[in-house]
Amino acid sequence: MFTEAIEKILADLCTPTRVRAVEEGGDATLLWNALQDSGFLELLTPEAQDGAGLTLESLLPIFTAFGRYALPVPAAQSIAARALLRDCPTGMLTLAGSAWRQADGSLCAPQVAFGLLADFALVNLQGELLLLDCHLARRQSMGVHGSQCATLFWPAESVGKAIGNNGEEVRVFHAAIHAATIAGAMERVLDMTLEYCNDRVQFGKAIGKFQAVQHQLSVMAEQVAASRIAAELAFSAALQVPQLLPAAIAKARTSMAVPQVSAIAHALFGAIGITEELDLQLFTRRLHEWRISEGSESYWNGIVGQAFLDQPGTCASHFVRHVALTQPA
Repeated sequence: MFTEAIEKILADLCTPTRVRAVEEGGDATLLWNALQDSGFLELLTPEAQDGAGLTLESLLPIFTAFGRYALPVPAAQSIAARALLRDCPTGMLTLAGSAWRQADGSLCAPQVAFGLLADFALVNLQGELLLLDCHLARRQSMGVHGSQCATLFWPAESVGKAIGNNGEEVRVFHAAIHAATIAGAMERVLDMTLEYCNDRVQFGKAIGKFQAVQHQLSVMAEQVAASRIAAELAFSAALQVPQLLPAAIAKARTSMAVPQVSAIAHALFGAIGITEELDLQLFTRRLHEWRISEGSESYWNGIVGQAFLDQPGTCASHFVRHVALTQPA
């Protein structure tokens, strides 16, 4: 029910034209207000607090939909923030899974998703949970065309005290969100590529009929399916916050798929595939950005690998199916 309602809003308001407009500095208020006024930012909030009280499993199709539409506002991050912090301020909230103090006492949060747009950030500072006003920070754009990601610098006097000791949950939850949105965006990229290959005619037949192209499409489909399954792992628990190992597996596996899926899509589209006018780049740019956000596959594979080595005598399939799903976050 919630997924269908959100999909309708996204189909009406989150068009490629609007995504481009927001990327170019246009107003994101209409889209944000539609999601906020409909109550969809409170999906993880308990029913006793006027929320929907959903579990992670129910959220997966919603987060993948955000990826399929290249949603240019931090709705997923705001939903997660409300699960991690009950008393949230009004406005766009994002997550910063890692931050550190600099020599002068200021705080740096690198490559914050939607850092150019967000009003507030829920920040993990070495395990401490901070809620910071983004308007007090210096926002440094990443310099990538259309990206809303930014590194944020808060002066020491604006940081304040920690509001909790569950900061690591920010990093884990954000990794799971990126896994879901990567899976959704790759589904959209695959659909676009299949449609193009069935419509584009060369030598008297659709290029999708050529065996070499079919092989490339099958590789894409394999990577997209594996990514969806991995994302499901991160959102399989009847909890409100993802567990560490399932989230790590999901983020690593989806990030690993990004270079291959994006490269095949652009190759099959040919010369048109690199143009700004084609909607494909709205998704592949985000895929590459989400791949490295909160750590690439190398970082998360390291966490999974160490956990596996800590279970001597356990085979990989048993580890994924049983051990990874029972380890605490």
